[in-house]
Amino acid sequence: MNDRDLMFLPAHEQRQMILDGEISSVELTQASLRRIEELDSQLNAFVTLDAEGALAAAVQCDQGLADGDDPGSLHGIPICVKDLELTNGLRTALGCSAFADWVPDFDSAVVERLRAADAVILGKTNTPEFGNSAETFTNIFRTANNPWDLTRHPGGSSGGTSAAIAAGMCSLGTGTDGGGSVRMPAAFTGIFGHKPTHGRTPRYGGRSMPSYNSTSTSGPMSQDVRSSAVMHMAISGHDPRDPGSLKTPVPDCISGLEDGIEGMKVGFSMDLGYAYVNDDVARVTEEALKGLEDAGATVVNADISFDPVPVTYWWQIWTAGQVAMYGYLAEDPDVQLTDYTMEMVNAGYDVTGADYASALRQAEAHRIQVGQLFDEFDLLVTPTTAVEAWPHQQSPTEVGGHKLEEGIANPSAIPFTALWNILWNPAASVPCGFSDSGMPLGLQIIGPVNDDPIVFRASRAFELARPWTGTRPQVS
Repeated sequence: MNDRDLMFLPAHEQRQMILDGEISSVELTQASLRRIEELDSQLNAFVTLDAEGALAAAVQCDQGLADGDDPGSLHGIPICVKDLELTNGLRTALGCSAFADWVPDFDSAVVERLRAADAVILGKTNTPEFGNSAETFTNIFRTANNPWDLTRHPGGSSGGTSAAIAAGMCSLGTGTDGGGSVRMPAAFTGIFGHKPTHGRTPRYGGRSMPSYNSTSTSGPMSQDVRSSAVMHMAISGHDPRDPGSLKTPVPDCISGLEDGIEGMKVGFSMDLGYAYVNDDVARVTEEALKGLEDAGATVVNADISFDPVPVTYWWQIWTAGQVAMYGYLAEDPDVQLTDYTMEMVNAGYDVTGADYASALRQAEAHRIQVGQLFDEFDLLVTPTTAVEAWPHQQSPTEVGGHKLEEGIANPSAIPFTALWNILWNPAASVPCGFSDSGMPLGLQIIGPVNDDPIVFRASRAFELARPWTGTRPQVS
């Protein structure tokens, strides 16, 4: 099997090949490193590569297997880690000039758990500064490109991870998601991405202190559903260093993965009562619903509307957090933050205490409202994004014939993803088709809070009904 075919195998199949003696972890890691050497000069998916450390970890995996040690759930699989997760002894720049040479002396909780599961960490992937953009460009690294079209972005803020997986440089990686940063890049590059229930994965050693963070979570990204479910189980669970991490047992996302969705009632909304989509998204999404129906679900239009629009108060909570986390850098004359981070910090200074309290109250009211929706529906589905990936730094000024307001705060920029961060529901993006210009699009599947298993189960059912893993991008 050549390197290309090998690296497009799902991660769980790669692991099984290692356990069956068909390939060693060292050989698999070497294949991944060759793919990175071949392709990444075009994609800029990685900002820090650790070939020596990856090969050393692979050797350790192979030796452990030879010694009869129990293999971890990610045994021997080369993976990429988004550069917002701290990595012991490996540069973590956070996309910011102030941290361009920072080498942490400890791992984030997520990275600790990946190592404990015997994953092989290849290096760190490109991210916008502090994860603050739907595209992946910074003041310090080269801009990440979409492997389906190098003139376009791969999404943000987990754009480096999505580009690496979509191009077959590795099959599995980490993302973080505070407003759609796992799901949007997954949709834009034609891979799978899952945002867990808020608090299910600990944020200790992530890009922010847990006490500041009521929206962000780490999540898996992969070429297939099962591999992400395995990673999700590996990185989930309470960590006392993150008081916001859930203490309840982690629900099993593996045993029922193949149970299907026959008989389930799925509520669909194309607009959530406030959003717009372009014609390609509408067409592809409508066709994707047939895949859910082919899998045995009943899909009905759900009457969903919110007052106020959730993205507006998400923006207040998010930008106030930017001041708390990065306001000191904005005031440092020796630090040049990106324009998009400065926009968020400046917006955060305008958020009053009363605004913030009101935003929290509105979020709580909408959690109750959405909880009642799940009394009627097993799942909700929407488009993942309103548009396909656009050319670098040329974000759309209109969607579906509707002119958008200027500025990143415009609710139409991330209409379908950010609300589930503030409402805490698990949500995944599954590849569901292509625009007329050949760019991937995603379908978002949302479950009740704490029911990540049903999201993985529905995603797997859709994957079986509408397989996507055989399709490869231009740069692969």
